[in-house]
Amino acid sequence: MASRRRETGGLIELITRRSVELRPSHAKVAEVVLTNPLEVVGLSIAGLAKAAGVSEPTVVRFCADVGFDGYRSFKIALAQAVALGLPIENAMVRRDDTTDQLVEKVFGRTISSLDHVRRYIDVHAVGRAIGLLERSAEVLFLGLGASGVVAADAQQKFFLFGMPCAAPADSHQQLMAASLAGPGTVVVAFSETGATEAIVRSAQAAKEMGGRLIAVTGNDGPLGELAEVEIRATTFEDTEMFTPTVSRLAALVVVDILALGVAVRRPQAALESVRLMRERLALLRVPSAGTAAERQTGPATAGTGFIGTTN
Repeated sequence: MASRRRETGGLIELITRRSVELRPSHAKVAEVVLTNPLEVVGLSIAGLAKAAGVSEPTVVRFCADVGFDGYRSFKIALAQAVALGLPIENAMVRRDDTTDQLVEKVFGRTISSLDHVRRYIDVHAVGRAIGLLERSAEVLFLGLGASGVVAADAQQKFFLFGMPCAAPADSHQQLMAASLAGPGTVVVAFSETGATEAIVRSAQAAKEMGGRLIAVTGNDGPLGELAEVEIRATTFEDTEMFTPTVSRLAALVVVDILALGVAVRRPQAALESVRLMRERLALLRVPSAGTAAERQTGPATAGTGFIGTTN
């Protein structure tokens, strides 16, 4: 069972993933553990049963359900997870949560998820992806649904460097663009599940035409298996209550990393063009925006930033 915990990234992640499929009584125990794992480390089996409103045998069965032969071994693993500083803000959102609880849980889950991605992201894969993008003749970004938003954001950022790139929103257009890929094309495909059929099909088409494939995923799937480089950004998602959001934010951060990685390697002339573009955009703002000095000389950041635009 230990190997299963390693595959999911740790005990907290394992319980988070399993919580939506546990029987109701076991889910109550999971919620207590996820809400305050540090406190649970100090509880006896009777104490945890009382906190979760279940029987002691239910706690024992919960431990077995998540891969342990008893409560003692479960507590040792939980203590290790907390000691290692693993993300612990993973309380499940409930329909009867107050606004205060909702704000706390969503922020906690988001911060924990992003920190988890930061801890476990494969920096070597990120470096290889930046290298492929830097040497590309054109970039094709693929994504549907929430991942489509990420693809569109990536296209906007890489466009600033003068790099030919596209992010078709329609799955038919994606397949057409992928089918026209060549050896100089780098495809960046986004899929939290790693198994979106239309994205996998387009990625396969691009590879068959000689394109290079980077996959940004959150789970095992055929897309990652196809990719020359896979960047895994696994997050905590409470899909019982709302559609994936944290995974989109994590993918957007990955896009920023890739964009910055490519930008700092671009020729200075390319960055100068971006600076001029930002200054021209600043002139489109209403006169009241910024200080009087900024209205005369342009925004102070015009010559320093080179990723993204503001409006």
